[in-house]
Amino acid sequence: MTSSADSPAQLQTSLWRHRNFRTFLIGQSASVTGSSISSMVIPVIAVLELHTTTSQVAWLAFLGLLPPPVLALHAGALADRHSKQRQMIIGDLVSAAALASVPVAAAFDALTLSQLMAVAVVQGAAGVVHDAAAISIPPSLVDRSLIQRSNSRIGALFAISATGGSNLGAALTALVGPARALLGDVLSYVISAWCTTRIRTPNADRARPGERRLRAEIGEGLRYVRSDDRLRTLTLVNASTSFALALLNTLWALYLLRTLAMSTTAFGVVPGLGALGAAAGALLAPGIAQRIGPGPMMLAALGITPVTQLPLLLAAPGLGWQFVIAAALFVQLSCAGAAGTTQRSIRQIITDSRMQARMQAVSTWLTAGARPFGALLAGALGTWAGVRAALVIGAFLLTVPLLVLARSPLRGLRQMPGAPPEREQPSPAEELPRPGPSPQVPAPGAAAAADIRRESSLDGGAT
Repeated sequence: MTSSADSPAQLQTSLWRHRNFRTFLIGQSASVTGSSISSMVIPVIAVLELHTTTSQVAWLAFLGLLPPPVLALHAGALADRHSKQRQMIIGDLVSAAALASVPVAAAFDALTLSQLMAVAVVQGAAGVVHDAAAISIPPSLVDRSLIQRSNSRIGALFAISATGGSNLGAALTALVGPARALLGDVLSYVISAWCTTRIRTPNADRARPGERRLRAEIGEGLRYVRSDDRLRTLTLVNASTSFALALLNTLWALYLLRTLAMSTTAFGVVPGLGALGAAAGALLAPGIAQRIGPGPMMLAALGITPVTQLPLLLAAPGLGWQFVIAAALFVQLSCAGAAGTTQRSIRQIITDSRMQARMQAVSTWLTAGARPFGALLAGALGTWAGVRAALVIGAFLLTVPLLVLARSPLRGLRQMPGAPPEREQPSPAEELPRPGPSPQVPAPGAAAAADIRRESSLDGGAT
């Protein structure tokens, strides 16, 4: 459905002239920039200042990844029932308060690993609340015919924001220290919350009567994913990708900072340069999908991804290898950006409007649910077999999503699907239909993404 603030004619003219979409994009881009600062700075605090062990690094990652599988289904049901904007604002403000406690504690020389773990849990929980609404709100901002284009712009701008955030994190760490550098992320949450207050979606965010139990609505979302082959396949692809990337990303900082002796400045710059690939992939995705088909494009991206891990595994300390790692990361995230924006667009297009948040919540639940186990496996393998051996296993696990997609009919999808036959634009006075058995939603996560805010991934910025 489209917002009443912008007519269909305006929507077809230019996405950048769409006030609601533009405001959403500015706020979330600021948030992604800040999150990239934290993604770069927190490992530096843990590894270099708190002198954590491999096992402690894994537990810190595990706790940060735990809230999504625990809370995602409930957060998604609430986002479909109540105001998505209010839910986004609450998540932003809670995250800002939790993260601000780190530089405060560091100023009094009282920062501990326990506090860092507690902040990871609170921030993760608030992020779930925010993201359940944020990832499902774009279909209420733009017409269905513009979904692929809007996701392409979102993916590209978020990738550029992530690059800027990584570089800014490195600069702030050098200038004011890692703990105070986190204030940049605190500010980004405040900007995100303010921009969200400026979005006007009266129809999309109208609350439904609360007659049904939340558990029933969660169950409906689960059945919705299971009953549609396309959604089920893409969710399994994202979940298996997420598991492998969680293993790799848990040991990423440890491997680069210790094994490859990378400086903190290079640690911020190299991933930042590589992340530009996600912007390129997202911008090129609509053209590539139109030329060779969405299915073959996603299949090719999943096939290239494991190969991009080879430079990391073969690398040695030195400036030359840092450029090689950045180039490999550029290719990997180009694949993630292209495939991620495409698969998210497919799910958003085929999903009924009233199911967007719950469908995304199911994807987040399964995708994010794989991450804590990937982080724990990374800690066990890194302790028993060594960090490099654990990374080798993670690279092999990246072939699993390729096999899942290759065995599904989606591998031959030659054009974007059409919207479902259900009503898509109920009038303000029209009562939304009661959910019944139905088939199809958006993703992230993560960079979704999932997590739309945290990671570039095959979920369009959320795995």
